[in-house]
Amino acid sequence: MTDLYRVLPEEMDKLVTEIGQPRYRADQLLHALYHESPRDMSDLRQIPAAMRDALVAAGYTIGSANEAHRVASEDMQTTKLLLKYGDGTMIETVLMQYPSKTKIHPRSTVCVSTQVGCAMGCVFCATGQMGFKRNLQAEEIVAQVLHFARVLREREEHVTNLVFMGMGEPLANYTETIRAVRLLTHARAFGLGQRSITISTVGVIPLIDRLADEQLQIGLAISLHAPNDKIRRRLVPTAGPHSVEDLFLASKRYFKKTGRRITFEYALIDGINDSPEVAAELAQLLKGNGAHVNLIPVNSTAGGFQRPKRQLVHEFQRILRKGGVNCTVRVEKGSEISAACGQLRTDMVKKITNSNID
Repeated sequence: MTDLYRVLPEEMDKLVTEIGQPRYRADQLLHALYHESPRDMSDLRQIPAAMRDALVAAGYTIGSANEAHRVASEDMQTTKLLLKYGDGTMIETVLMQYPSKTKIHPRSTVCVSTQVGCAMGCVFCATGQMGFKRNLQAEEIVAQVLHFARVLREREEHVTNLVFMGMGEPLANYTETIRAVRLLTHARAFGLGQRSITISTVGVIPLIDRLADEQLQIGLAISLHAPNDKIRRRLVPTAGPHSVEDLFLASKRYFKKTGRRITFEYALIDGINDSPEVAAELAQLLKGNGAHVNLIPVNSTAGGFQRPKRQLVHEFQRILRKGGVNCTVRVEKGSEISAACGQLRTDMVKKITNSNID
């Protein structure tokens, strides 16, 4: 069986003609798939019944995930879904909404997962501690966005932004991640603007360079977390001996080829990488780089680590800005619903396991 959400528009043209249909049927099918929220093949009423039957006979299907659980924050601006795929594995995807001062509708950002688990092993990350299960297929990534597109359509709203910052390392699942990006940005498919997408990586250097050659106008966020290799390797066990320098060189190459500014993500962890001395070292490292730093007070439930006190976070930010570094503190969204990567899945797996034991 092949999910139609895996098929690129150019491939769809070939597919419909091979089953004896005129090429314009491809556009009808793509519009139905990405803008009409079909739940199964029988919902594709925009195309002739004979065409639906031919697609089913050829082994095509739609819908690679089912919603297993949903939680929403008290302010209703953050919604997290636990999606279950056909093989029983579960992943998370999150919708984060921010009120807009200039537009009627809020900015609606979907945070997607690219893997079940993660092999990078970041010690402060819930996903990193669950181990790696498998890569997601492009259609399984697309399904996460379409689930929330359906939710937003019911509110007369729409997806405005997309971040690959959920479970997994996107560049470690490179081919499927890029295929999903092309499906979600193609004008004949979902049609999201490339500049509205950001891919986050812990730093797979060869694949950062490969991404720069894709001719995609997407943003790149690099999870740095430390100004030196000693601290970084403590937090990211898979980091190389010269990972900080390697990442900066890769980020410069990416900017030179794409013209897109890099964001460095920095998880602030109490007593480890949050001191004024570390802030000064980071400021010196980034001075004149032109990059943006996103300071992220770590979620206190991940790996037993604690976030710094608020005044320390602001002092860290002040030191960076004084050093000429553009930085912001990430607006916290959904902490009361375990919105950090991997937390909801971990909680649900524990409940299921305990239920089976009882």
